[in-house]
Amino acid sequence: LEAYSAARDSLFGAERAKENIRIEMEYQFEREQIADSLARLEEQRKAKAAYQKRLAGERDQKHLFLVGTLAVLVFSGGLWSRLHHMRKSRNIIQYERDRSDRLLLNILPKPIADELKEYGRAQAKEVDGVSILFTDFHGFTKMSECLSAQELVAEIDMCFRAFDGIAARHGLEKIKTIGDAYMAAAGLPEPHPKSAVEAVRAALEMQDWVKARAAERTPRNLPCFSMRVGIHTGEVVAGIVGDSKFQYDVWGDTVNTAAHMESSGAVGEVNISAATYALVRDEQDLVFSPRGRVMAKG
Repeated sequence: LEAYSAARDSLFGAERAKENIRIEMEYQFEREQIADSLARLEEQRKAKAAYQKRLAGERDQKHLFLVGTLAVLVFSGGLWSRLHHMRKSRNIIQYERDRSDRLLLNILPKPIADELKEYGRAQAKEVDGVSILFTDFHGFTKMSECLSAQELVAEIDMCFRAFDGIAARHGLEKIKTIGDAYMAAAGLPEPHPKSAVEAVRAALEMQDWVKARAAERTPRNLPCFSMRVGIHTGEVVAGIVGDSKFQYDVWGDTVNTAAHMESSGAVGEVNISAATYALVRDEQDLVFSPRGRVMAKG
């Protein structure tokens, strides 16, 4: 019995040992499988987390790109609007400056206008060899009785516009108009040797224009102008006086003498002084008629 018990225990012990080994191996295998599964799950979790992180990064980059693009567009739009506004303002300023320059050049010679813009004042200067031209409509008072105020002003305006064009073509500087009188000067603001010739040619063309205008209006029984013109050449003082409504003007005995040449001249002709005649007498196309001694004011 003891031997039998020992043999049985030995046999069952071996079997139990084998079973224990088998169970241990199965346990170890299952443990390794579970460990592998956990490792794979951890790797999957990490991969998924990395993927989610990468997606979040890409999403953030897209958002940042969109925000940056929007900010650039907004900034570009604001900058373009600012530049457009600045360009528009600059164009308006340039237009107003050009307009002011044109208005200034309508009343001042360019060198005087440039001096006035640079220094705020223009220095009066003595200029020699200036030919002063005066015109005056003959019988203006009588004609004004035949026309309405608007018609009279319109006719004077047409004449003076024509005179402006003639003066510009011959290089004369328009000084001013006084009622129905027109005053211009050749040789201003800088003197030149042909100023007297230019003044005489301009005066003759003005007379021709007035005569042509009269020939056009007379057949229609419309009142028309006839004109006296006087020219004298000499030294003048030219400049600007005052701070408001200023104009370029000339002073001196030459101006007074030119006015007397006009008032004592013959209607339809150009009356010139001896000083002017001495400068233009060699011009082959000009015809002169001596008038002798003529009474003149002053």
